[in-house]
Amino acid sequence: MSAPWSGGAGPRSSGGIGATVLRREDDRFLRGKGRYLADIDVPRALHAVFLRSPHAHADIQAIDAGPALAMAGVVAVWTGADVARHATTLRMAPPIEGLKPVDVPPFPVDKVRFVGDLVAVVVAERPDIARDAAEQVAVTYGQRPAAPGMAEAGEPVDPGLPTNLVSHQTFASGDLRAAFAKADRIVESRFAQGRQTHMPLEPRSIVADWDEGRRHLTVRTGNQAPHPLRSALAARLGLAESAVTVISPDMGGGFGQKIALLREELTVAALARALGRPVRWQEERGENLIASLHAREEALVTRAAVTRDGHILGLEAVMEADVGAYCFFPANYMARVVALILPGPYRIPAYAYDVKVYLSNKCPSGPMRAPMASASWVMEGTIDRIAAELGLDPVTVRRKNTVRDADLPFTTITGETYVDVTPAQTLDAAVKALGYADRRAEQARAGRAGRLLGIGICTVVEPTTYGSAFYKNAGIAGSGHEIATVRIEPSGAILVSCGIMGSGQGYETTLAQCAAEGLGARFEDIAVRIGNTDEAPYGMGSRGARGAAAGGGVVLIAARRMRVKLLKLAAHLLGLNSPESLAIADGKVLRLVDGAWTATDHSIASLARIAHLDPLRLPEGMEPGLHLTAAHDPPAMTYANATHACLVEIDPASGVTKVLRYLVAHDCGVEINPAIVAGQVHGAVAMGLSGASMERCAYDRDGQALAGSLMDYAVARATDIPPIEIIAVNRPNRLTPGGMKGMSEGGVMGASGALANAINDALGRIGGTVTQQPFTPEAVWRAIHQVKPAPRLADADNEGR
Repeated sequence: MSAPWSGGAGPRSSGGIGATVLRREDDRFLRGKGRYLADIDVPRALHAVFLRSPHAHADIQAIDAGPALAMAGVVAVWTGADVARHATTLRMAPPIEGLKPVDVPPFPVDKVRFVGDLVAVVVAERPDIARDAAEQVAVTYGQRPAAPGMAEAGEPVDPGLPTNLVSHQTFASGDLRAAFAKADRIVESRFAQGRQTHMPLEPRSIVADWDEGRRHLTVRTGNQAPHPLRSALAARLGLAESAVTVISPDMGGGFGQKIALLREELTVAALARALGRPVRWQEERGENLIASLHAREEALVTRAAVTRDGHILGLEAVMEADVGAYCFFPANYMARVVALILPGPYRIPAYAYDVKVYLSNKCPSGPMRAPMASASWVMEGTIDRIAAELGLDPVTVRRKNTVRDADLPFTTITGETYVDVTPAQTLDAAVKALGYADRRAEQARAGRAGRLLGIGICTVVEPTTYGSAFYKNAGIAGSGHEIATVRIEPSGAILVSCGIMGSGQGYETTLAQCAAEGLGARFEDIAVRIGNTDEAPYGMGSRGARGAAAGGGVVLIAARRMRVKLLKLAAHLLGLNSPESLAIADGKVLRLVDGAWTATDHSIASLARIAHLDPLRLPEGMEPGLHLTAAHDPPAMTYANATHACLVEIDPASGVTKVLRYLVAHDCGVEINPAIVAGQVHGAVAMGLSGASMERCAYDRDGQALAGSLMDYAVARATDIPPIEIIAVNRPNRLTPGGMKGMSEGGVMGASGALANAINDALGRIGGTVTQQPFTPEAVWRAIHQVKPAPRLADADNEGR
């Protein structure tokens, strides 16, 4: 176990951990010099266009590609049968009780399962030719009834299953029966989320190039996990992993949509190999909205057993989730994590959950930034409901039940261990910064004046970095480890690489800072190479918030080990028996003389020249060169935490909700770069507010997608997001190499819950409530006008809340 970074007493590099240095990526991005996939020209490339189903559920009875093949410039038209000859089926069957195995064919052959499902692919010399030819492919369908979702009944979506219930898990711990028998009140709360989609600025795209002479496939695609993608491609195409290279260029967002190998990318790779020419595909926005991964469609009911003074004695949760037509991840994966972490920052002595997951004739679902986002909203909404029914203040109820320092390390009722978390401190910091008592008084005055103000609090405990032990305990094949290499060239130039891949997080900056900290090097002397499976060591990629604790942590470990070698060499050259009196900072070797650090004649550059070009000067037993690889497997789970506070005003005439103030008190452990941390908080909060207030992938009863363009799928603009105040309440994590915890998903979790609680706090003053996200103006307006008779705000004042 590595000790956490503490700053140390010796000299440190100026651009290391904790420094607010400018993101080095931004120079090229802001000048329009980034290289996204569309910017990369591949000679002789063919262009693929997919023909998609207009039906939610139908048999493919016939496909006539003759007219399309007759068009000039058309090279090929493939159907599912053609793809099946070149790629294998995905078998999703982890050994989890209650989870049914499912097969995902590489391409539909006999049946389509959702609007936007694949029917055929046209390959042509130009994209416009391919698009025109796709319109000439004639398909005869036999329509079937569509399964609407979250119901066992109806025709099975997957022909290999008897019903649409694909997963059912239960859990119970503690004496729940006694808790409910002893309770002064049983409080029931309901929550539901509509479907959302990831909406990356850059939709998916790929260029696949088969080199027949070398028998080698090179794939360029924006992907968050290049090495696992390479493994999946090689396995499903029948190739050795050494015969596949995955290169991820600059990527315009991912948010979880660009992790798994999806069928379009698999098909394009198979086409390139079969046709002997590069093939490229660029997803259009409409395709991305209806046929890339969706997320978040869930419904939950909680029942809390509480005492009259607000202590929670027991909690049970019933959850249903809709994962769409196919399972590219284990069907229960996201839902189980929601149920697992639902207790959040609270001491709950008895807990049970019942989680059901259904297939439906909708776009498949997958992880989206904070796939467990509903957990915080549900738990915090339950707390607010408890407070309302007992006539207590919501902050008081939180304080009565919150995990405190004296409880640490704390094992939750589901067996998760919290180490070095600070939920009580972030709650106090947020309440103080908001001026909570004054806001309550302001709310009461506003009510007397006919205005609807609401205060929302949401405390988040965010799982950030999943170690291998988590996957093993969950019965899921996979690893949470990460590997890094640090290489110093003869000139002193430093190359750092690991398996994570950036999609806007600033990894080229933060990984360089971790290397600078560990080595004692200058930040500007370090180059970071990620996203190329031939250059980077095998790693698990970017998902969750593992970039800091796993990626930055393993780079720090590797850099520290390299510094040990450098100092040993420096001590030998200086005639010292040990390097104990030596240090490296900003690339210079320093020596402690009479209590002061004094520069020597050596530097990382001079030591590198000797290590590479004059190995006879090395100490006995030291290998020439400076190339080091380190691996790190994090603890089963690392947790960060935060408290979000939100003040809103609702216009009763229109239902429009305006956020008057928003603040976040957060603890992400050691901050590698405070400016990047702030950017991640801002981005995550914006995503959470957008999803909770306006985003919805709507479907009608027949399974038709109703949000196929940005005219129908609303996403927050910059002007829709309020200023966000950030209060750092950081405590290092003793179990991670640098004390980092991560934090890039907690903002989504907190924003969703804080906004929901603020809206319901305002509506509660007139007897209204909303339980279904998104909380659009229409939904809020209906909640106001469904109150009968609608009480006057002055009569609804309850300053004790």
